[in-house]
Amino acid sequence: MVALAALIAIIPPPTKNMAVTIDSVCLNSASPNPGNTVIIDSTTANSPFAIDVELSVTDPDGYPVRDANVVLRGLGGVATSVTDDTGYCKLTTSNTTSGDEISLGANQNEGSMDLTISADGFYDYEKTNAVRIVRTT
Repeated sequence: MVALAALIAIIPPPTKNMAVTIDSVCLNSASPNPGNTVIIDSTTANSPFAIDVELSVTDPDGYPVRDANVVLRGLGGVATSVTDDTGYCKLTTSNTTSGDEISLGANQNEGSMDLTISADGFYDYEKTNAVRIVRTT
């Protein structure tokens, strides 16, 4: 019990917030669009599809947060990645080990995905509706 208390005491508590910028989103392998919204046509929405999300993570002073674990989930899919030395990360929902394709239901015109980021020394970042998918008719 004492050893556990000693171990917990040496783990540094989180001390900073993270700033997250979604740089672009797009259908998998398409040209990236600035912002956090992907607009798809009904044909694409009727079957599973993949999206790419590029984002940057910085500390309050604007320095990159490296090695942050990034998870994007929702609409039946998930994508995971880790930020690089510049705080940049690219997430892809596809049929690879990094994620799963997403889909909109037959009567669903829009949906969203939630973003969670964690890094040592920082409070966890959680954003619901971080990425939006909108179907056009």
